[in-house]
Amino acid sequence: MNKVPKEVKEVTASRVACDGGAGGHPRVWLQISGELGWVECPYCDCKFVLKNNLDTGH
Repeated sequence: MNKVPKEVKEVTASRVACDGGAGGHPRVWLQISGELGWVECPYCDCKFVLKNNLDTGH
């Protein structure tokens, strides 16, 4: 079974909105925790990573 890779978006704010793009799902607001440095959308599994955490491999 091949799993489709998740989309990863680099962001600069810890509060982000996701709507799945082009009417993909209802818009949800997500909060990136300081501990993790990233959050995944519960609808589309898109991963939002804070810019300063992308380089550290989190």
